Amino acid sequence: MTGPAYGVLRPVTPLASVLLAENPSPMTLDGTNTWVLRAPGEESCIVVDPGEEDEVHLRRVAAQGPVALVLLTHRHHDHAGGARRFAELTGAPVRALDPSLVLGSEALGDGEVVPAAGVELRVVATPGHTSDSLSFLLDGPGADQAVLTGDTILGHGTTVIAHPDGALGPYLDSLRRLADLAPATAVLPGHGPELPDAPAVATAYLAHREERLEQVRAALGVLGEHAAPRQVVEVVYADVDRVLWPAAELSVRAQLDHLRGP
Repeated sequence: MTGPAYGVLRPVTPLASVLLAENPSPMTLDGTNTWVLRAPGEESCIVVDPGEEDEVHLRRVAAQGPVALVLLTHRHHDHAGGARRFAELTGAPVRALDPSLVLGSEALGDGEVVPAAGVELRVVATPGHTSDSLSFLLDGPGADQAVLTGDTILGHGTTVIAHPDGALGPYLDSLRRLADLAPATAVLPGHGPELPDAPAVATAYLAHREERLEQVRAALGVLGEHAAPRQVVEVVYADVDRVLWPAAELSVRAQLDHLRGP
């Protein structure tokens, strides 16, 4: 069985290829997916999420250029930490929802259409994992369509609601937006393998979140309404590897905020 193919540009759709960053961890799975987008025959490309400030990875991505534009799905360092250095390497502007991440351009807005490298991306605001999380809808040839989801939907497993920046209510709304996409819209995630059907995955994520909420409600019924998040984690996530409990506690804090209200 072969391991992750670090440093190799892998075509996924007619418009999208991926370069896997060598930063595996329980949170990043095999590593961060850096997406390289271009229409057939185009020389320039769009890069989505250059990754951490890893000089080897950034130079590998820059070598796929010339880079016309860099887009960020959200502010977390494993996606955006290397953006400034990557801009130095390529001269490409960086765009994101968070103005503090923007370099040489302007912030992105929900519904905006971004054209470059012979493709068009529609910006879809999908807050919840973080407050600035975006997805990018990519129309492919014929019936092909894909959505780059950052950490809103992963290639396997489920994502963390990064409380207090992330929040469950907006996340559920974001999943509903993704569930309304056209059937068979492929998922190009920030971590893990691509998936064939965004609406199906988003619907499954919604069911999972509702199940977790019910488990948290049940835990509060046993522990008391004012139970600490860590106590709830020990009950609800008892079957989850303890290395993931700190991340689970962030999600539980978001779940408790959601249940307890303002």
